[in-house]
Amino acid sequence: MDLTARVSRHFADSVQTKQNSAELLAAPIAQAAERMVKCLLACGKILACGNGGSAADSQHFAAELLGRFERERPGLAAIALTTDTSTLTAIANDYDYEQVFSKQVQALGQAGDVLLAISTSGNSKNVVAAIHAAHERDMPVIALTGRGGGAIGGLLAGEDVQICVPSNTTSRIQEVHLLTLHCLCDGIDTLLLGAES
Repeated sequence: MDLTARVSRHFADSVQTKQNSAELLAAPIAQAAERMVKCLLACGKILACGNGGSAADSQHFAAELLGRFERERPGLAAIALTTDTSTLTAIANDYDYEQVFSKQVQALGQAGDVLLAISTSGNSKNVVAAIHAAHERDMPVIALTGRGGGAIGGLLAGEDVQICVPSNTTSRIQEVHLLTLHCLCDGIDTLLLGAES
Protein backbone atom coordinates (compact mmCIF):
# COMPACT_ATOMS: atom_id res chain seq x y z
CA MET A 1 0.00 0.00 0.00
CA ASP A 2 1.38 3.38 -1.03
CA LEU A 3 -0.06 5.76 1.56
CA THR A 4 1.18 8.85 -0.28
CA ALA A 5 -0.71 7.78 -3.40
CA ARG A 6 -3.80 7.12 -1.32
CA VAL A 7 -3.63 10.63 0.17
CA SER A 8 -3.19 12.08 -3.32
CA ARG A 9 -6.28 10.15 -4.47
CA HIS A 10 -8.33 11.74 -1.66
CA PHE A 11 -7.30 15.19 -2.88
CA ALA A 12 -8.14 14.28 -6.48
CA ASP A 13 -11.52 12.83 -5.49
CA SER A 14 -12.32 15.93 -3.45
CA VAL A 15 -11.44 18.24 -6.34
CA GLN A 16 -13.55 16.18 -8.74
CA THR A 17 -16.56 16.19 -6.40
CA LYS A 18 -16.28 19.96 -6.01
CA GLN A 19 -16.03 20.43 -9.77
CA ASN A 20 -19.09 18.23 -10.29
CA SER A 21 -20.92 20.23 -7.63
CA ALA A 22 -20.01 23.71 -8.87
CA GLU A 23 -22.27 23.79 -11.92
CA LEU A 24 -25.07 21.91 -10.20
CA LEU A 25 -25.12 23.80 -6.89
CA ALA A 26 -24.14 27.41 -7.68
CA ALA A 27 -27.73 28.49 -8.41
CA PRO A 28 -29.35 26.87 -5.35
CA ILE A 29 -26.57 28.20 -3.09
CA ALA A 30 -27.20 31.73 -4.42
CA GLN A 31 -30.94 31.23 -3.91
CA ALA A 32 -30.32 30.03 -0.34
CA ALA A 33 -28.17 33.10 0.43
CA GLU A 34 -30.97 35.33 -0.86
CA ARG A 35 -33.53 33.52 1.35
CA MET A 36 -31.28 33.96 4.38
CA VAL A 37 -30.72 37.67 3.72
CA LYS A 38 -34.47 38.20 3.31
CA CYS A 39 -34.93 36.57 6.72
CA LEU A 40 -32.16 38.59 8.40
CA LEU A 41 -33.36 41.92 6.95
CA ALA A 42 -36.81 41.18 8.38
CA CYS A 43 -35.24 40.77 11.85
CA GLY A 44 -35.49 36.98 11.64
CA LYS A 45 -32.92 34.40 12.60
CA ILE A 46 -31.36 31.26 11.19
CA LEU A 47 -31.62 28.02 13.19
CA ALA A 48 -29.13 25.33 12.18
CA CYS A 49 -29.08 21.61 12.99
CA GLY A 50 -27.37 18.35 12.08
CA ASN A 51 -25.66 15.33 13.66
CA GLY A 52 -21.97 14.52 14.05
CA GLY A 53 -19.93 16.38 11.45
CA SER A 54 -23.11 18.15 10.39
CA ALA A 55 -23.54 19.36 13.99
CA ALA A 56 -20.06 20.85 13.77
CA ASP A 57 -21.01 22.47 10.46
CA SER A 58 -24.12 23.97 12.10
CA GLN A 59 -21.97 25.48 14.83
CA HIS A 60 -19.36 26.68 12.34
CA PHE A 61 -22.02 28.47 10.27
CA ALA A 62 -23.66 30.10 13.30
CA ALA A 63 -20.26 31.31 14.51
CA GLU A 64 -19.46 32.87 11.12
CA LEU A 65 -22.76 34.80 11.19
CA LEU A 66 -22.67 35.83 14.85
CA GLY A 67 -19.05 36.93 14.65
CA ARG A 68 -17.87 37.59 11.14
CA PHE A 69 -16.81 35.74 8.02
CA GLU A 70 -14.09 37.62 6.13
CA ARG A 71 -15.41 41.19 6.41
CA GLU A 72 -16.27 43.39 9.36
CA ARG A 73 -20.02 43.76 9.92
CA PRO A 74 -22.51 43.62 12.77
CA GLY A 75 -23.34 40.15 14.04
CA LEU A 76 -26.21 38.33 12.34
CA ALA A 77 -28.85 36.29 14.18
CA ALA A 78 -28.05 32.58 14.04
CA ILE A 79 -28.42 29.73 16.53
CA ALA A 80 -26.93 26.24 16.31
CA LEU A 81 -29.44 23.85 17.87
CA THR A 82 -26.61 21.40 18.56
CA THR A 83 -24.76 23.18 21.36
CA ASP A 84 -26.86 23.15 24.54
CA THR A 85 -26.12 19.78 26.16
CA SER A 86 -28.69 20.27 28.91
CA THR A 87 -31.44 20.90 26.35
CA LEU A 88 -30.32 18.08 24.07
CA THR A 89 -30.04 15.50 26.83
CA ALA A 90 -33.28 16.58 28.54
CA ILE A 91 -35.29 16.26 25.32
CA ALA A 92 -33.60 12.97 24.38
CA ASN A 93 -34.19 11.56 27.87
CA ASP A 94 -37.71 12.85 28.52
CA TYR A 95 -39.05 12.42 24.98
CA ASP A 96 -36.96 10.92 22.21
CA TYR A 97 -33.71 11.70 20.42
CA GLU A 98 -35.74 12.20 17.26
CA GLN A 99 -37.21 15.37 18.85
CA VAL A 100 -33.98 17.08 19.98
CA PHE A 101 -34.15 19.64 17.17
CA SER A 102 -37.89 19.81 16.46
CA LYS A 103 -38.77 20.82 20.03
CA GLN A 104 -36.21 23.63 19.82
CA VAL A 105 -37.64 24.78 16.48
CA GLN A 106 -41.13 24.77 18.01
CA ALA A 107 -39.92 26.86 20.95
CA LEU A 108 -37.55 29.26 19.20
CA GLY A 109 -38.71 29.42 15.58
CA GLN A 110 -41.01 32.10 14.24
CA ALA A 111 -42.64 32.56 10.84
CA GLY A 112 -40.02 33.92 8.45
CA ASP A 113 -37.05 32.46 10.31
CA VAL A 114 -34.96 29.98 8.31
CA LEU A 115 -34.01 26.42 9.26
CA LEU A 116 -30.63 25.26 7.95
CA ALA A 117 -31.00 21.47 8.00
CA ILE A 118 -27.81 19.47 7.36
CA SER A 119 -27.76 15.71 6.72
CA THR A 120 -25.24 13.96 4.49
CA SER A 121 -27.67 11.06 3.92
CA GLY A 122 -30.80 13.17 3.81
CA ASN A 123 -32.38 10.63 6.18
CA SER A 124 -31.53 11.86 9.71
CA LYS A 125 -34.79 11.38 11.62
CA ASN A 126 -34.25 14.27 14.00
CA VAL A 127 -33.45 16.61 11.10
CA VAL A 128 -36.56 15.39 9.24
CA ALA A 129 -38.61 16.13 12.39
CA ALA A 130 -37.07 19.61 12.57
CA ILE A 131 -38.12 20.26 8.98
CA HIS A 132 -41.70 19.28 9.80
CA ALA A 133 -41.61 21.65 12.80
CA ALA A 134 -40.22 24.46 10.62
CA HIS A 135 -42.98 24.00 8.06
CA GLU A 136 -45.58 24.13 10.83
CA ARG A 137 -44.13 27.52 11.79
CA ASP A 138 -43.99 28.85 8.21
CA MET A 139 -40.20 28.78 8.18
CA PRO A 140 -38.42 28.14 4.89
CA VAL A 141 -35.83 25.36 4.97
CA ILE A 142 -32.36 25.30 3.43
CA ALA A 143 -31.36 21.63 3.27
CA LEU A 144 -27.76 20.51 2.75
CA THR A 145 -27.83 16.86 1.74
CA GLY A 146 -26.09 14.23 -0.36
CA ARG A 147 -26.85 10.74 -1.68
CA GLY A 148 -29.74 11.98 -3.82
CA GLY A 149 -31.39 13.93 -1.00
CA GLY A 150 -32.91 11.01 0.88
CA ALA A 151 -36.18 11.51 2.76
CA ILE A 152 -35.47 15.23 3.15
CA GLY A 153 -35.55 15.76 -0.60
CA GLY A 154 -39.17 14.64 -0.67
CA LEU A 155 -40.22 17.04 2.09
CA LEU A 156 -39.14 20.30 0.51
CA ALA A 157 -41.46 22.68 -1.31
CA GLY A 158 -42.40 26.35 -1.62
CA GLU A 159 -39.57 28.60 -0.50
CA ASP A 160 -37.36 25.68 0.56
CA VAL A 161 -34.01 25.15 -1.14
CA GLN A 162 -32.16 21.84 -1.42
CA ILE A 163 -28.40 21.82 -1.93
CA CYS A 164 -27.72 18.16 -2.68
CA VAL A 165 -24.10 17.18 -3.23
CA PRO A 166 -23.75 14.73 -6.15
CA SER A 167 -21.89 12.07 -4.17
CA ASN A 168 -22.52 8.97 -2.07
CA THR A 169 -19.33 9.32 -0.01
CA THR A 170 -19.82 10.94 3.39
CA SER A 171 -16.43 12.65 3.54
CA ARG A 172 -16.82 14.15 0.05
CA ILE A 173 -20.34 15.36 0.89
CA GLN A 174 -19.07 16.98 4.11
CA GLU A 175 -16.24 18.70 2.23
CA VAL A 176 -18.70 20.25 -0.21
CA HIS A 177 -21.05 21.17 2.65
CA LEU A 178 -18.25 23.16 4.27
CA LEU A 179 -17.50 24.96 1.00
CA THR A 180 -21.23 25.60 0.61
CA LEU A 181 -21.40 27.19 4.05
CA HIS A 182 -18.51 29.47 3.16
CA CYS A 183 -20.26 30.37 -0.11
CA LEU A 184 -23.42 31.18 1.87
CA CYS A 185 -21.46 33.39 4.27
CA ASP A 186 -19.81 35.22 1.38
CA GLY A 187 -23.14 35.54 -0.44
CA ILE A 188 -24.84 36.95 2.65
CA ASP A 189 -22.03 39.48 3.18
CA THR A 190 -22.06 40.48 -0.49
CA LEU A 191 -25.83 41.02 -0.51
CA LEU A 192 -25.69 43.02 2.74
CA LEU A 193 -22.46 44.97 2.22
CA GLY A 194 -21.93 44.98 -1.55
CA ALA A 195 -19.19 43.32 -3.54
CA GLU A 196 -15.62 44.00 -2.54
CA SER A 197 -13.59 45.90 -5.12
